[in-house]
Amino acid sequence: MPLSWNEIRSRALAFTKEWADESSEEAEAKSFWDDFFNIFGISRKRVAAFEEPVKKLGDRQGFIDLFWKGVLLVEHKSRGRDLDRAYTQALDYFPGIAERDLPKYVLVSDFARFRLYDLEEDEQHEFALADLHKNVRLFGFVAGYQTHKIQEQNPVNIRAAERMGRLHDQMKAVGYDGHPLEVYLVRILFCLFAEDTGIFERQQFQDYIEQRTGDDGADLAHHLGTLFHVLNTPPGKRLTNLDEQLAAFPFVNGKLFAELLPPAGFDRAMRQALLDCCALDWSRISPAIFGSLFQSIMDKQARRNLGAHYTSETNILKLIRPLFLDSLREEFERIKNNRNRLFEFHKKLRQLTFFDPACGCGNFLVIAYRELRLLELDVLRASRDPRQQLLAVHSLIQLDVDQFYGIEIEEFPAQIAQVALWLMDHQMNQLVSEEFGLYFARIPLQSSANIVCANALRIDWNEVIPAEQLNYILGNPPFVGAKFLDDAQRADVAQVFDGIKNGVLLDFVAAWYVKAARMIQGTGIRCAFVSTNSICQGEQVGALWSWMLAQGMRIFFAHRTFQWNNEARGKAAVHCVIVGFAAEDIQPKWLFEYEQIKGEPQRMPARTINPYLVDAADVIINKRSEPISCVPIMKFGNQPIDGGGLILSPEAKEEFLSSEPEAGKFVRLFLGSVEFLNNIKRYCLWLKDANPGELKLHPKILERLQAVRDFRLASNREATRLLAEIPSQFAFVSHEDVEYIIVPSVSSERRQFIPLGFMPANVIASNLCLIIPRAGLYEFGVLSSSMHNAWMRTVCGRLKSDYRYSGGIVYNNFPWPENPSVKQQETIEAAAQAVLDARAQFPDASLADLYDPLTMPPALLKAHQTLDRAVDTAYGRRDFKSEAERVAFLFVLYEQYVQRLPVTKGNKKKEKSSPDADSFLQAGSD
Repeated sequence: MPLSWNEIRSRALAFTKEWADESSEEAEAKSFWDDFFNIFGISRKRVAAFEEPVKKLGDRQGFIDLFWKGVLLVEHKSRGRDLDRAYTQALDYFPGIAERDLPKYVLVSDFARFRLYDLEEDEQHEFALADLHKNVRLFGFVAGYQTHKIQEQNPVNIRAAERMGRLHDQMKAVGYDGHPLEVYLVRILFCLFAEDTGIFERQQFQDYIEQRTGDDGADLAHHLGTLFHVLNTPPGKRLTNLDEQLAAFPFVNGKLFAELLPPAGFDRAMRQALLDCCALDWSRISPAIFGSLFQSIMDKQARRNLGAHYTSETNILKLIRPLFLDSLREEFERIKNNRNRLFEFHKKLRQLTFFDPACGCGNFLVIAYRELRLLELDVLRASRDPRQQLLAVHSLIQLDVDQFYGIEIEEFPAQIAQVALWLMDHQMNQLVSEEFGLYFARIPLQSSANIVCANALRIDWNEVIPAEQLNYILGNPPFVGAKFLDDAQRADVAQVFDGIKNGVLLDFVAAWYVKAARMIQGTGIRCAFVSTNSICQGEQVGALWSWMLAQGMRIFFAHRTFQWNNEARGKAAVHCVIVGFAAEDIQPKWLFEYEQIKGEPQRMPARTINPYLVDAADVIINKRSEPISCVPIMKFGNQPIDGGGLILSPEAKEEFLSSEPEAGKFVRLFLGSVEFLNNIKRYCLWLKDANPGELKLHPKILERLQAVRDFRLASNREATRLLAEIPSQFAFVSHEDVEYIIVPSVSSERRQFIPLGFMPANVIASNLCLIIPRAGLYEFGVLSSSMHNAWMRTVCGRLKSDYRYSGGIVYNNFPWPENPSVKQQETIEAAAQAVLDARAQFPDASLADLYDPLTMPPALLKAHQTLDRAVDTAYGRRDFKSEAERVAFLFVLYEQYVQRLPVTKGNKKKEKSSPDADSFLQAGSD
């Protein structure tokens, strides 16, 4: 057990007095360093050797003054000698040192001065011998204290995963696999962490392997099995004649080493791989990412894309701060000067419980525990009597890992979550030891987190922790779209969504919302989940939140759409929201708005947060068959369902017309979203109202019509087979021979504005576009404005992360300016024409290029800004400060407009008779 810092400082002061005599000679250096290690209660002989031989560059023999393998190299000079040269000499030894034995620190000294180099943090510290007691914490690594800066992207994390991955692969290759391998690796990981963080003696695990096992690795499994047994055995029950080196290991408990595993087998390379793991400084790995980091060990592909396997601490804090941490911190600030209230507050912290029903490797629980322990540390600081030299922290630390509960469907992550919480507990105990000068460790383990390996959608959550004992539910349930569920997942959600109208539309994550809502009804439990933003957009809002609101759920904080941090190459960014809700109305409410999707949020107070994560009334935008404003009707484009028989590429068109030039009048330009946005040419045979006799004169047309007929007859859908009777016609026709506005049904989320356009009557729009026949510049201007685009971004659905425009949801529910004056309409029309004119300045540029935020021409951006001012004026507002404010304003208008609508009996029937956007997109070919 490390000495207290008070004791270490006292010994350091005595050391400086003893060695302050300027007559100290180089011959006394060995005594000097023996006494130096004694400051920390460490026997130099046990860990470090004098005059360690090493081969320098050029095969020259060298001798290191003092060498602690893998930790410290000391170069000692006579008083007054050049320490820069001493450091250079120390580095000259490195080529002759095995990689796993390279030191993490270099210390040079001349009796009067110390200079310490931290090679991994790239820091150096220099001070006089007389000031050693003031700087003694720099040598915490000698005593067993570790005070590293933990970094999420620290390269040691990657090296650790790679080295453990090699060991995993080697063990698996010899046939040690499945559950035994997972448990074995968890135990090794614990031992590696333990010897670098003070649970074991420094390098105790590594020394045991190096000193007691043969180089060929043949006896390594036997020794590890014995060690695991010793770690699970209390000292009083161990053999009285147990090997002294084994007996020095502490009793761990916690059931980590309880299970009897089948014997493993090692060879020379595998032993070397384990020692390579020992060479890393595991104290630098944050337990917050410990779990996810090593889950990737089990999968080579996951190992290559390590960043995909853990949630950044920044994102976790976005959830836990507004869920509970901010309010606890605020309460602490109010009462920190009142010792009696601090005592009650401390008791309250101990009684809090936390539950992650999709905990994975425990990231959210680990960070939540860390933040609570940091708060507890502040409580102890505030409670401390300044007259007390020492504080009995053993009895004062109350928070423990048994306040945390989780469900995880896979066994290995569930085990890792439990171990990660233990490791965080130990790390926080070290911090307390640092603060109060007394070493504090919970070994043997007395408490453990309550992590259940089960299917969260099948198990009753009250079996894990009864609702009456629970305070907070939190986590990051899996992101799987409704259309991408496998059979097992569909079966899981079917029983969760039973009784919820349109539950089949919901993404996988929604099942956790539903189960949480059922659990927290009638309680004060607060809940927050990270989710894909799809559950707060489009049709899923109606399916999920109509039910949630009916159960009494109310949102009390939310992060609007932001980009999930993901450092892995080749992994698509995920757009997420965080939703905090409860079965009661909680004040204050906070809305976190992102001006840039990758940027930092701005926190704004809100009166009500609705399911679209807007400060507005709890309104659900359902699909409508007609607009709520007096505007032209929006239609779906034209769908062929032809197997390509009616569609012509530019090359096919040229070939077709070269053989049948008279058929040119039947060929029309045919645009889907991709073609419209990217200036791609595609054509179709448009045979509506064509004379059958004339068609018979064109063999190439007949050949294509036969192909369409055959394709439709082969379909599994009866409706498609019926269409085989009219192969010359598109499956769905909405085209009118008039000019129209074309709206791409899918558009990149990077664009500030969905690009719209006017199309002449002879151009056919596919089902991957929407059309507004007979619309003019006024309609074009309003639909191209920031008002409409803000509405669209809030209520539309998503295809992956791209905007998916819907006539029934977005257009028909959009509240247009009410009774704009003639002048206001003319101003909008003029501004709309200016947008078209700005585009025309770049005739060779596609709309995708023009509306890319990186390449949008200033003239076009300025035209849109002018248009926005004109449209805002028509709404009677010109002072919107954010998109959220625009949307909140539009929701108020929406409520007003809907209340004035006549109640009609046919709205739902009309909706059923209208083609459905999903059916078009699922049909495949346009």
